[in-house]
This record gives sequence, structure tokens and C-alpha cells, in this order.
Amino acid sequence: MGFCNTIAAPHFSMFSREHCEAIHTASLEILRRTGVRIYHDEALKLLSKTNAVTIKDNLVRFQPGLVEWALQQPPSRIPLCKRGSNEVIASLEGSEVSFGTGSDCLTYLDPRNGERRKFTVEDVIDCIHVADMLPEIQFCMSMGVIGDSPYRKQFALMLQHTSKPIVFVCDDRADCEAIIAMATAVAGGIEKLRINPSLLLYSEPSSPLCHSETAVGKLLYMAEQNLPIVYSPAPVQGGTATVSLAGAIAMANAEILSGLVMHQLKRPGAPWVYGSGMHQLDMMTSICVYTSPEFVLARVAVAEMGRFYRLPTWGYAGDVNSCVIDEQAATEATFSIMAALLAGNNLTHDIGYAESGKTMSPEMIVLCDEIISMLRHFMAGITMDKESLALDVIHEVGPGHDFLMSEHTLKNYRRMWRPNLFSRLDGEQWAKKGSKRTGEHLREKTVSIIESHKPEPLDDSVVAEIEYILKNS
Repeated sequence: MGFCNTIAAPHFSMFSREHCEAIHTASLEILRRTGVRIYHDEALKLLSKTNAVTIKDNLVRFQPGLVEWALQQPPSRIPLCKRGSNEVIASLEGSEVSFGTGSDCLTYLDPRNGERRKFTVEDVIDCIHVADMLPEIQFCMSMGVIGDSPYRKQFALMLQHTSKPIVFVCDDRADCEAIIAMATAVAGGIEKLRINPSLLLYSEPSSPLCHSETAVGKLLYMAEQNLPIVYSPAPVQGGTATVSLAGAIAMANAEILSGLVMHQLKRPGAPWVYGSGMHQLDMMTSICVYTSPEFVLARVAVAEMGRFYRLPTWGYAGDVNSCVIDEQAATEATFSIMAALLAGNNLTHDIGYAESGKTMSPEMIVLCDEIISMLRHFMAGITMDKESLALDVIHEVGPGHDFLMSEHTLKNYRRMWRPNLFSRLDGEQWAKKGSKRTGEHLREKTVSIIESHKPEPLDDSVVAEIEYILKNS
């Protein structure tokens, strides 16, 4: 009576199937009529064996059937595993959401003194340790640019300072080869790395509608190695894409699909993550903003188009426009994280970004970890089974009494969410504890993690092999 043994959870939907089909059809028309420019000889050779039409100046037009074929090839699920293990940390499928940091910020916001400055190696290591420690951060990106150090050195730092999966960026195929060699050394062989992938490449075509030599080189190499990649265009509304969101989504989708064709021609069935990093150009400041309503709507579109194609998806959250970790930052982070969870973006990065992606803040990562934890609990919904409806408990306690000492309360209260950072003290208790604002607690917690967390180390022999690869690549 009244029991349904289900969970009533929040959900969100924006696109109907008809909307997805409209975007898909528009993208096919862009590829058929307008085409894309491809600056890579091997890719052009692969396409020459299909019904794609190559015109002068590297312009290629795609027949719809070739795109439809490519969409049927890649897997609908990609596991990202703990370093050197078969333990899945982030399962990219359905509406599962895993969060991670971003890459390549120019500026570091030091939690010890609030100083804004260029990154050092020690700063990057500190950020990696924060990401490694926090339970709601499932994967790591490099976060900061260290002078003119090549990306392979940043990857080596991540390998040595976190056991979580790594999403990496790199300059070119040579960089990619060195990085895969290091990951192979940690995994114990390339076949083990393919079965239990602990890394994923982030790469981009060049909007509007161009595929550079270096981007395609990395794309084809990852397909050759049968390792996962997200090939995510970053068009800017009003700049490198139409100011209208629908047109920008259709164009970005055409860029993704043309990349997928090349990728699958190289190795049918190679793992692929569907993603687009569409931004909005603020015409008053000329800044490509994060976490605007348009930016977040584009993330929802990516999630829904990815599921329409039965592909894992790429997302953004915890990336704020504020230059400091303040009320604006908390508001923007909460908005984007809630949207990512409701939309179901599988691999959601850029946790910790400030200043529209120019600055990385470890405090922002810690703040977002708390927000993610709170919102995950909200997303878990309400259990509607016999135990939760608790009719016998209500009858036993009866009118006018309380449930404080009920066995049901003692058994179940720990399932309720408890904050690690936010305060639930009343005014008097808060004053006795020093009247600290959340920002003070945030800074103290962040510095404590940096100073105390020790990540799981690699074997000395593996570290030596990584150093050998860096020296000789």
C-alpha cells in the first residue's frame, strides 16, 4: 500500500528528439554544402577513399551517409581508471557525471596570501594534491602553465602526484607519443592501458570549420592507439560562430562530426567523447565569458546531443568569471554544477577556474567539492520504499511525540548530507568559534590540504622510466 520501491529524483530536459534531429540535419547540411578545411595529408588520403568530395584549398564536403556510418562506430561507454589499475573512477555513460579540474591557466591565485602570479612547478604540484585529495574530483588536468615547459612535463607531474585519471593536453603528435609512453610505463604495457584507460586527450578543431595539421595529427594518433579523445571545438558566439545559439550549436556539431569521421576512418570503434566548448563573447568587454546563461545552455545541448548519438559527453562547471573567490564565484559555480548534474555531462572539467579561465584557484576547487557534494545529495532524490515511508514508525510514535530516539532515526540519520566546509552553527555558537566567514574556513582548509596531503607514490622504477622518456623524447 503506497510502496513503489523506486527513487523520485530531480530531472531536466531541454531538447526533444525533434530538436536533436533538427540540429543533426542542420549540421549535415553544413558539411554537405559548406564543408570544412582539413590541413592534414593522411586525413585527406583517408577521405579520398570515401564519397567525401575534396575541393581546392583543402576544402572537404561530406555526404550524410559517411557521417551516419561514423556515428555507428564508437562505444557508448568509456571507463576511466585509477592509475595502473582496473578500478573505474569515472564511468562515461548515460547521465553519470564525473568532475575534474581544468588546464593551462596563466595565473595562480595563492591561497596562502591571496597573491596573483605566474605558476611555478610547486604551485602545479599543490593544485594536483588538492585535486587528488578531494572526493568529488574524479579526474585531473594540468591546471597551470609552467613557463615554457612542454606539456609532457606537466603530464609527468600529474602521473607522479595523483592516482586519479588524467585528461591531458599537448602541442603535437610528438608530445602525444611521449605522454602515451609514460602512461604505458605506469600501466605495465599498452594493452593494459587500452583495457583500463587512465587518460584521455583533450584537443580542438579551429572554429569556424577548420581542422589544423597538429589537431588532426593528435586525433589520428589517439585513434591508432585505441585510446580515448574528446575533440571539442570552442566557437565563440558573435566571434567565430553565429551569435544565435542554435546556429552556433549546429556549426560546432558539424566540426565534431567531421572530426569523428576522420577518427573512425583511421580506426573504426576507437573511443570518442562528444564535446563542444562554446563560449559567449561579451561585446562590452571582448571577454569570452564562462557560466553565462548562454554558456550553460550550450553545455546542456552538448549533453543531450551526445545522448542522442549514444556517445559519452564532455562538459564544463565550476568555472567562474569572478577574479577572486567571493560571493559571485560561489553563485556562478553553483549554477554551473547544478546544470551539469541535471544535464548529465559525463566528463565535466574546469573546476577551479576563475577570471574566465585565465586563473586557477585551489580554493575554488575546494569550494566546488563542497558544492558538488551537496548537489549530488540533492540529485539522489527521495527513496519511496517501505523503509523510507516508515508507516509503522509513524504509528509507533503516534500523535504528540517525537522521533528523536526512534530506532529508525538512529539507523537512517547518517544518510542525510553533512557539510565539511559550510557552517550550520547559530549566531552565538558561530561567535564563540571566532565569527569566521566561509572564505576564511575555505582558505584554512585549502592550505591544510596542500601542506598535509601525500598522494599514493609511484614505484621508483616507474619514476625512473618516466624520467628516461622525458629525457629522450
